[in-house]
Amino acid sequence: MTETPSQGFATRAVHAGQEPDASTGSIIPPIHQTSTFVQDGVGGLRGGYEYGRSGNPTRAALEVQVAALEQGDDAIAFASGLAAEDALLRAVLQPGDRVVLGDDAYGGTYRLLTRIHEPLGVRLDTVDLTDPAAVEAAFAQPVRILWVETPTNPLMKVVDIAALAAAGHEHGALVVVDNTFASPALQQPLRLGADVVVHSATKYLGGHSDVLGGVLVMNDEGLAERVRFLQFAAGAVLAPFEAWLLTRGIKTLELRMRRHTESATAIAGQLAAHPAVERVYYPGLSDHPGHEIALKQMSGAGGMLSVALAGGERAARTLAEGTRIFALAESLGGVESLIGYPSLMTHASVRGTPLAVPENVVRLSIGIEDLADLQEDLADALGRV
Repeated sequence: MTETPSQGFATRAVHAGQEPDASTGSIIPPIHQTSTFVQDGVGGLRGGYEYGRSGNPTRAALEVQVAALEQGDDAIAFASGLAAEDALLRAVLQPGDRVVLGDDAYGGTYRLLTRIHEPLGVRLDTVDLTDPAAVEAAFAQPVRILWVETPTNPLMKVVDIAALAAAGHEHGALVVVDNTFASPALQQPLRLGADVVVHSATKYLGGHSDVLGGVLVMNDEGLAERVRFLQFAAGAVLAPFEAWLLTRGIKTLELRMRRHTESATAIAGQLAAHPAVERVYYPGLSDHPGHEIALKQMSGAGGMLSVALAGGERAARTLAEGTRIFALAESLGGVESLIGYPSLMTHASVRGTPLAVPENVVRLSIGIEDLADLQEDLADALGRV
């Protein structure tokens, strides 16, 4: 389904699945904003399309584009990242199957597993996936899915994808990597041995905070067929306009990730030197526990970082509520900088669980604004802390 990987990443981002319109010469493929397709007689499909839930040319173009970036055989686009995750879980798991999830993970993933899939008979354990001994102990019982985030959300742990993929396959587990924080511009888990890549396309793939979407990428044709059937049968498809917005956003992904990373690296250093800051969680810093692994499997540390405030919860909330350019909002990966208080925002669903986020932690999504303005904004807010 993908274009050849011999072309560079930025070239694939611009051109994979994005051929000019054959009928008009339009350099941008059109949005096929339609619910159904006319047939030339019963069963006579033009181009293989019959109904918007089963397929749409705009969605298919996005799937080609994302598969090319992740260097996978197949990509499947959904209405949201969680819809993609749910379809994958339903395609793979049976009652009694066990999922091992990292102990720092997106709250929505944890909620999906505990509130939806555990009542169906699935078992869930959370493990520190940066600890080889803990990982090995987790395989003492059968594991159907090993679910990895790296960097993790929001404490920015870096997990060795190649090592975990080898361990998972040795024990018969399907290795799934949520690549949302890094994006394929910085990290391609399938090349490191993962079986499935998950994206909340809402974030860096879209990049402009104007679309919801999710994508799965894989090399297993049989699994892809099962997932596509579930998507068709349950209907959580990505709409044509949203698919078009994502194809547009992806074309600048490489440039945006370069700017996000450059600014985040500078801001991480600024925060690490501030007396109000207890700790900065950013894999681009040399003292980060996963720094060496990040250098090995990522081409940049990305635009996400978190910071623990020495003054505890009150200081963290003061910082989160005290910026002017950084907008207090959930989500991440857009051109605008965002700030959030995970304990009560993105990760409220894990409060009181082993995945609970420390109450002195603030999460930052670094946008593409002028670095000096962002640094001044944070310095002013930290001054009030």
